[in-house]
Amino acid sequence: MRTDERSDSDAEWEYAPLRIASDVTRVSAAVRLALHAEYGGWELARVRRYTDGSRQVLLRRKRRPADSLPMPGLIA
Repeated sequence: MRTDERSDSDAEWEYAPLRIASDVTRVSAAVRLALHAEYGGWELARVRRYTDGSRQVLLRRKRRPADSLPMPGLIA
């Protein structure tokens, strides 16, 4: 779902799309995502796995004031 395709009901959510490389193990990716969930308040909205083994992850959380935690820059 692209940013401009979201409905008004999604206005209360902010999204963070992440790309996980194919060489990152499932366990390692799960640990990294769990840390973002624990400390950043993110939850998993969608995961797409591609034929090359990479994954596209979409995280979401309720919108917060501007002075809240930054968006993740995760998983090389």
